[in-house]
Amino acid sequence: MRSILIRMQGRVSVTWIILLIGLGVGLLSGVVGIGGGIMFVPALVWLMGMDQHKAQGTSLGALLAPVGIFAFYEYYRKGNADIRVAALLALGFLVGAYFGAVGAQHIPEIWLRRIFAVTLIVIGGRMWFSR
Repeated sequence: MRSILIRMQGRVSVTWIILLIGLGVGLLSGVVGIGGGIMFVPALVWLMGMDQHKAQGTSLGALLAPVGIFAFYEYYRKGNADIRVAALLALGFLVGAYFGAVGAQHIPEIWLRRIFAVTLIVIGGRMWFSR
């Protein structure tokens, strides 16, 4: 399957496409508080033609601490963020993400896509049907 990027080559700069993906994901993340990876990974696979491993690694690189600092500050300023919980989540995420990344290198791409899809379905379904 050819990516949208390949079909658009020559008409729009790749840099602008990547910036627009980042902008869109950032806006939606800021609005609904979801991790950007939920949107970055599919966008990189479908729009940029990346394989699953590369999309996941690139997404993690984009989501390093400086990216969310201003959105976090705005939530904190309005009293809608718990620093202690955020710090503990970050610590757990730091360790978990490392070991998850190590393990993911040994999982075939098709299974990574399936795990990703099932995760989205389960989480989305829980959110959709919860009160």
